[in-house]
Amino acid sequence: MSGLLHSHAQWGPSDQIGAGNLLTPERRLAAFGSVRQGRVYDLSHAIAMGAPYMAPNQTPFLMSIWASWKDSIKRRRGMGARNDAGTNLERIEMTTHVGTHIDALGHFSKGDMLYNGNCAADVVTDWGLTRLGIENAPPMITRGVLFDVAGLDGGAHLAPGRAITPDELKRAAEAGGFAVQPGDIALICTGWGRHFGVDNAKYLHGEPGIDVAGARWLVDQGVVAIGADNMAVEVLPNPDGGLMMPVHQFVLAECGVYLIENLMLEELAADRVSTAKFKGATGAPVRPVAIV
Repeated sequence: MSGLLHSHAQWGPSDQIGAGNLLTPERRLAAFGSVRQGRVYDLSHAIAMGAPYMAPNQTPFLMSIWASWKDSIKRRRGMGARNDAGTNLERIEMTTHVGTHIDALGHFSKGDMLYNGNCAADVVTDWGLTRLGIENAPPMITRGVLFDVAGLDGGAHLAPGRAITPDELKRAAEAGGFAVQPGDIALICTGWGRHFGVDNAKYLHGEPGIDVAGARWLVDQGVVAIGADNMAVEVLPNPDGGLMMPVHQFVLAECGVYLIENLMLEELAADRVSTAKFKGATGAPVRPVAIV
């Protein structure tokens, strides 16, 4: 396979963080050094009931009060307490792919193979992944670069099923005045995020996004992660009716590059912010923040 990151042996047979190896202290310092205004952009959607989810793999987010002030006061009175200390505690049921989230390298396989030659039959258990789980992902403090592809079309959202080409990514980079550097996080604004939580049926019906060719171009530039303002980063449905989720297979299983989904990017695009320091958590869901 060609490309910067397409070698399982690049970081050794025991590697579990993939392109996270590019997040060096030098890259973090450079990201901090690029901050000029001190402005913060929250790029995440709130996690709440009613958030869109892709059935049947994903289930709805549910939250209920597990213990309330009345119940806990009653129990504590029964234990002899006199100060009526009430506790409110919730229980949450969800997949880790609700709302704004990052995909672990073990999220997708190509056949029975996961990233770095790991066999899915050996790694995927009833109680989670024994390797390539999201706990291995490093904190992501690095430069983010915004590809405002929707802006190339006059600022409107792109249509579902519309594949973003490498040429469009190059044009968006030129319009933003940046060149992608190894260790960057690529953020793709399609405009589709405006339907999140507003018209979930439309948001889930399909989406504009990159196909494998666009993903390959980004990976060849050395990005650590690819994020977008849609449900899956990649174009849905795929223009080739015989392919489903090929970008996930290529990026996660073959290249060890992370995917960040359901981002809010319209404010960044509206303010014409093309580069920023991007900070993400080591788990999923995430609350990514851009600082400029």
